[in-house]
Amino acid sequence: MQLGTRWTAGSVPPAALPATMRAQIAAVEAVIPDDQLGQPAPRWTLTWLEGKPIAELDTGVIVSLDEDGEAVVHHDDGFA
Repeated sequence: MQLGTRWTAGSVPPAALPATMRAQIAAVEAVIPDDQLGQPAPRWTLTWLEGKPIAELDTGVIVSLDEDGEAVVHHDDGFA
């Protein structure tokens, strides 16, 4: 069993994440607009499903691995 974790966008992700996911997470973070009102940065939540990592940003952006082990980015359609 693997426990999940949380971290703030822009900080170092957990070491358990594969390099391909780290690259996609960095790409997502690169397009997050700077907050001019001083709000805290969104946070990532790392969970594991059947041994595969899934990182979800508070905004509903999800980075996961496909069947070939490649990182993919999508958005939670149910996110309001």
